[in-house]
Amino acid sequence: MLKHLAIRNFTLVEHLELEFFPGMTVLTGETGAGKSILLDALGLVLGDRADSGTVRTGSDRAEISATFDIRALPAVRAWLEERELNLDDECILRRTVSADGGSRGYINGQPAPVQSLRDLGEQLVDIHGQHAHQSLLKRDLQRQLLDAYAGHDTLVQQVDTAYRRWRELQQEMERLSRASNERDSRLELLRYQVGELEALDLTVNELQGLEEEHGRLANASRLQEGAQRALDLLYDGDETAIVNLLGRTLNELRDLQTIDSALAGTCELLESAAIQAREAASELRHYLDRAELDPQRVNWVEQRLAAVQELARKHRCHGEELPSLRERLQQELTELEQAGQRLDGLQAEIGRCRDDYVKQASRLSAGRRRAAKSLAEQVSANMAELGMKGGHFEVALEAVENDEPAPHGMERVELLVTANPGQPPKPLSKVASGGELSRISLAIQVISAGRGSIPTLIFDEVDVGVGGGVAEMVGRQLHSLGGERQVLCVTHQPQVAAQGHQHLQVSKQSSGDTTRSAVQVLGDEARVEEIARMLGGMTITEQTLSHAREMLSLSQGRAHGKGKETKDKGRKKSAPA
Repeated sequence: MLKHLAIRNFTLVEHLELEFFPGMTVLTGETGAGKSILLDALGLVLGDRADSGTVRTGSDRAEISATFDIRALPAVRAWLEERELNLDDECILRRTVSADGGSRGYINGQPAPVQSLRDLGEQLVDIHGQHAHQSLLKRDLQRQLLDAYAGHDTLVQQVDTAYRRWRELQQEMERLSRASNERDSRLELLRYQVGELEALDLTVNELQGLEEEHGRLANASRLQEGAQRALDLLYDGDETAIVNLLGRTLNELRDLQTIDSALAGTCELLESAAIQAREAASELRHYLDRAELDPQRVNWVEQRLAAVQELARKHRCHGEELPSLRERLQQELTELEQAGQRLDGLQAEIGRCRDDYVKQASRLSAGRRRAAKSLAEQVSANMAELGMKGGHFEVALEAVENDEPAPHGMERVELLVTANPGQPPKPLSKVASGGELSRISLAIQVISAGRGSIPTLIFDEVDVGVGGGVAEMVGRQLHSLGGERQVLCVTHQPQVAAQGHQHLQVSKQSSGDTTRSAVQVLGDEARVEEIARMLGGMTITEQTLSHAREMLSLSQGRAHGKGKETKDKGRKKSAPA
């Protein structure tokens, strides 16, 4: 539910912070005082379109933040966790609008696109009335409302699962069928290509070894000549060979060492060098013994490399990619060769999945028909209590055009209504009166209270065009709904305002050339005065005050009579804006 709303530099509001509580909260005030500002600000943080004109004159930007308690909202928590935006038991939405028209959104302190605010906001708040958040006008949500009323959560999931499995198999069938049309020519090409690659039989990393070997074989003469020269200089040459020179030098120093022992270290180094030189000469001899010219091997390696390069050009890839290409083509060849068998198996499997879908969807259809009749009767009765006697509500179930499975069942759901007797029901989206639409929405929400998932409901002037007993009934309906979910209601009717658990008064204050809106949380006496103002206008008499006290007393008495404790959570304080 909505816990806290903070507004800064938004239209007439300079700074405003409000706390909200469970139950029904009413917002009242003179026309033009700025009641709509609160709803507009909340709509903005829920993803409504931004307008630079909403930035308070003289300010660089407007900022609105809303804090929600989501402990009882597993779907919202899952949505946040999936996007790594979770923040314990709270969700904080924030929106800024700059004077140049730029807008930014944040979810739990992290930047987020406006669409994300909108998607999340639709799970947190539902605004009824002449406002953008009229979810009941959306066909998908009309279906969801009926299924929620009927308790179809598990059955809807089963239908969706059966549909998805059928659709996956159907898509595989379509893919294999398209492939089978070109199967023969593709098979012939694949068999030829795989045959070429198998004949080449190039192994992983073989190409690198061939290139290194070719480099050695192509330079065999140069390698032999160079190695022989090095061996001659090192050992096999005349007296100037390095091994001979080291030997003579070592003998001379050993004689001198008998005179000066300081030459012992030098002798050891020369002795080691002589040993290393003789070992190097031995290695060179072994190398020359192995380094024989082999023209046939050179020719074979060159032909092998040429075959690899030719096949790589044909397949437009690098030579080292040929082994993996062979595996892919072999896999495709195997799949095509088995496609006929898979198609036969798919036909049977699709038939079984379709039968399962029809079974689950038929159960859902039967449940929807029962729920549609019950919901229609209850909402029609509720409409009469809300001043639309003779009005009629229906839930139309329209079968899908074709015989193909659909993700949400075998029918479409549409809410139909007529507010006047004798008139045929029309889609809810075509109801002409905004006030009637709001009251119809209220009638539906009261019936489905406790079964829906959206925790906060806002009704914007649902009492337009009604008064007296009907207005009182609207108030009772909202009060009853507040026992199930959090309700915020903008109203001009004292009969409605008297039913609230919390009462906010919006007023306009002027100081010099500056005008601003202020919101006051009303306590008991202040609330009596506000109800009296709504009853009597500018002139408030003792009789009007007495009437206001009586209205509040009666509404509180009814709440206690239902076993619902009504607490005035308001405090005698004002929140200047």
